[in-house]
Amino acid sequence: MTRPHKKLVALAAMSALTLSATSCTLAAGSIQTRGGVSGTTAPSGRSPAQRLFNQVNALLSSQYGGLSTVDRVKLARDYQLKLDAACQKDGADCARDAAYPVLEAEIDALGDEHSFFERPDEYQSFVAEATGGTRLQFGVRLAKLDGESRVVTSVIPGSAAADADLRRGDVLRTLGSQPYTYDALKKAKEAGTPTVLGVQRGQAQISVTLTSRESTTRDLPRMTRVGTVDVIAIPTFLAGGGVADRVHELVAQANRDQATGIVVDLRGNTGGNLFECDEAASAFVPNFSRLSRSESGDTRTVVSMGTRLEDGQRRDAVQMPAFWTGPLAVVVDQASASCSEFFAFEVQYARRGPIVGEATAGVGNTATQVFPLGDAALQLTVINYVKPDGTPYPTQVKPDVPGKDDISRLAQGEDVLLNAALTALRDAPQAASPGALQPLAPDSTRNK
Repeated sequence: MTRPHKKLVALAAMSALTLSATSCTLAAGSIQTRGGVSGTTAPSGRSPAQRLFNQVNALLSSQYGGLSTVDRVKLARDYQLKLDAACQKDGADCARDAAYPVLEAEIDALGDEHSFFERPDEYQSFVAEATGGTRLQFGVRLAKLDGESRVVTSVIPGSAAADADLRRGDVLRTLGSQPYTYDALKKAKEAGTPTVLGVQRGQAQISVTLTSRESTTRDLPRMTRVGTVDVIAIPTFLAGGGVADRVHELVAQANRDQATGIVVDLRGNTGGNLFECDEAASAFVPNFSRLSRSESGDTRTVVSMGTRLEDGQRRDAVQMPAFWTGPLAVVVDQASASCSEFFAFEVQYARRGPIVGEATAGVGNTATQVFPLGDAALQLTVINYVKPDGTPYPTQVKPDVPGKDDISRLAQGEDVLLNAALTALRDAPQAASPGALQPLAPDSTRNK
């Protein structure tokens, strides 16, 4: 996987999200900054670049809980030499940003797709999305069609794109009086100037005017009806909280409206908070459990009808749990990552319904923690998961009904994978009735 694709998938792929200022303070206070990780006198000396390098490598040494077998001590020594070379000229004045490419390359060399170094702009963007904060945006997600043309795949409610009534399947053809280019759209966003887009909607040609603005990144699940089936799209498991509660609200609505089936759409969902993911999945899977393995030992997690227990202690719960017993299908694509993969796997493992679409991104068996390092950050795998019988979680979820999105047909109003999921519902199983299910009491899952 190339680095740009890794960034696209992993930047928001938080299986278990922790933004921990305490962790940062502890790390900074406990790291030696003399010379370098090898203890020798390095050209970088006590420079800002060296201090940042030492912080990252102390965390890599003490906190990593992933599955990489790379020798981390040797890795640090090797990349210390690269930092020394980068700081040869400036010595003790070597700036922090001189360490950025060195640290990016070092974490890449670890060979863990869930771990990476975030530069300040990347970290700032991530925090906005993770907390449901604001950023300058149009509020639209796009997919490539042909040449420079792009197709709208989703629109964030309350955004400039939503106000302009852009819709899924719209094709962006022109910007101003010129053919559309992504670079031109990006410049217009950064300038905050009114932008006239020529849009193809089916066979019609229309114009819309967009002006980027600071708006929320909060993108909660939403539901649409296709015939008698409800489709719940979950764009992210970040959104600053509220995802699982919203999923249960939508399931309750589907029950009231007597839907004949539910399709959960996880396409493009690059992950989020594991609590949100697990509690959302429990609206469809009666209960499930796993072991999390880290440097400090194993923890048993049980999730049942919106309640999450860890080693028998209640950790979190949705406010108004609901449960869907009817036919279910889940749609995924190659961008469905991390927490989305956990959701899909729990459905598949419980034989609750078919997974439809493409093999997922391949980061679905670990959890990460984000360690702030001043204005930058390190996302590091701290936990890996197995089922209680020792079966490892798969890195990638492979669909029961393989298929691939066809963007050209989406531009004509046809959603190929959604149609495949609607067909797959015909053979999807029923779950136990809600009356037969009881949330687990805390003591019922305590390790003996």
